[in-house]
Amino acid sequence: MASDQKFVDFIIDQFNHSGRVTYKKMFGEYGLYFDDKLFALVCDNKLFVKPTSAGRAYIKDVVEAPPYPSAKNQFLIEEQLEDRDWLKKLVAITVAELPDPKPKKKE
Repeated sequence: MASDQKFVDFIIDQFNHSGRVTYKKMFGEYGLYFDDKLFALVCDNKLFVKPTSAGRAYIKDVVEAPPYPSAKNQFLIEEQLEDRDWLKKLVAITVAELPDPKPKKKE
């Protein structure tokens, strides 16, 4: 089941980082980016955040699940979707720990 645009718009609005959080549609699902850094996926209308040590410490009782078959586990965020401040802090913590994206090759 693919995610619907309404759910993605809700998630993006919850982050509300002055336009710094964007998304790209991928195979019926969505990748979420902070600037150019992929930090989360929306699959089957569920939010999956890339796992980091700092994110694990912040969340405390982590629920992990694969966003799609054969994928590595990520943090599944369900209970806190309505808590905008909590989500913003999770994004900041996660993005700070993730490596910068590799430069794109010039053609």
